Amino acid sequence: MLDLHDLTLAGLAGELAQRRVSSREATNHALRRIAALDGREQLNAYLTVLPERARTEADAADARRAAGRSLGPLDGVPIALKDLFDTAGVPTTAASRVFAGRVPAEDATVVRKLAEAGAVLLGKTNLMEFAYGHPHPAYGETRNPWDSTRTAGGSSGGSAAAIAAGLAWGTFGSDTGGSIRSPAAYCGVTGLKPTFGLVSCAGVIPLSPSLDHAGPITRTAEDAALLLAAVAGHDPADPNSAPVARADAVVKELGELLTDPGWVTRAKPLRGLRIGVVPRLFDLAVTPTLRETVGRVVPTLAELGTEIVEVDLDPGIVELLVPTIGDIYPAEAAAYHHSLEGRPEDYGPTLRGELEAASRLPAYRYVLARQAQTKIAAAFAAIYERVDLLAWPAQPIVAPPLGSYDATQDPAAAGSTIEVEIAATGPANLTGEPAISVPCGHVDGLPVGLHLQGPRFADATVLRAAIAYQAAAGVPPLARETFTRKTTSDLPRRP
Repeated sequence: MLDLHDLTLAGLAGELAQRRVSSREATNHALRRIAALDGREQLNAYLTVLPERARTEADAADARRAAGRSLGPLDGVPIALKDLFDTAGVPTTAASRVFAGRVPAEDATVVRKLAEAGAVLLGKTNLMEFAYGHPHPAYGETRNPWDSTRTAGGSSGGSAAAIAAGLAWGTFGSDTGGSIRSPAAYCGVTGLKPTFGLVSCAGVIPLSPSLDHAGPITRTAEDAALLLAAVAGHDPADPNSAPVARADAVVKELGELLTDPGWVTRAKPLRGLRIGVVPRLFDLAVTPTLRETVGRVVPTLAELGTEIVEVDLDPGIVELLVPTIGDIYPAEAAAYHHSLEGRPEDYGPTLRGELEAASRLPAYRYVLARQAQTKIAAAFAAIYERVDLLAWPAQPIVAPPLGSYDATQDPAAAGSTIEVEIAATGPANLTGEPAISVPCGHVDGLPVGLHLQGPRFADATVLRAAIAYQAAAGVPPLARETFTRKTTSDLPRRP
């Protein structure tokens, strides 16, 4: 029999619905695993753990289900949140001493919606300081569960590592240039960046408001769809929120996808779907092995009924990607942090230096970058006249060694790592299009991911393709090579 942590979110939801497992049992199981596997000198995935709150919420979910008043599939499911989402009465630090001790009075919209769906909050996960891309020394970097000498990635590394190590059944992160999808690829889990504005960022500490997205990190694409369906929608509190009609249409499509699970077992579940393979983005892969590993997914997609179409992307557009996003997010971050400039000593040295440089960025650079962003979005929109989705490696590298983002040691190397990552994931932030990273194999024992991207508000189509692929390939395994293997004998098993 599977241990509880081996269940996907959808699997646990089914067990809870049938009352074969209680939310209290699942919550206690997760809390014991966190105590055994996490901590600053271990995984370092959580910054705050909330055992009393989690057990209280679990008991309430069990009581609702016993009374026949379940709130839906997420009721009683233990999850975690990147410590960038405001949680009323619970510290929200952005992994920075600048916000040490900060306790919001209100929940972020995502947090409120998850509570309304009955999800149990286990705690807040670690991240790069203010989601900028560099860890604060006081909080440390999250280790990759597949290899403890490597990073879980940024900035949502804690959320991805928690899923990969079986320390939660769902998490949320934020994504400004790939910060959901990069850690998901490095940790062998699924990370979804929804359409810009589909998930509210109200109450989420900003990095770059014109590029920021909030989204789920989970074991599978089906799990991500369940979480997205619970939180998607228009929010008047978010000035960048998607229009009501467009958001409602996506929620309806997600509901249809999730209530008809039989479609995925049909012989050609993706019949008629056109997937564009982008050679220029495949060629970003550093090693032939990684390129070949991700490329082996293409025949599987074809077997599922898709038409594979090779599409070209203007080399000038590819060259614009990194400098464009590299001039937008620092300028917007500097604007936000201007009000906090009286506390420079509380920032980590790398971020402090980055913000000081960003504050000197000429205004014309930002204006030109926004113009380039429009050009990039138009180029991608034109491609969708020929295809429904695009595919390439989620990251052209495997998880880098710990310290790769520390510019105090080697500024050139740290900058290079981030540029390599953004080249693969940044396009979807610039266009606002939905994109997902799904595990598709390993290179030298480390996970790699397939990146699927579609037109704005085609979130259900992106998820449909990812769900069908994972049904054919199998559920991504948990990372047992390091932390899990070392402590299995000390952890609870299902009776």
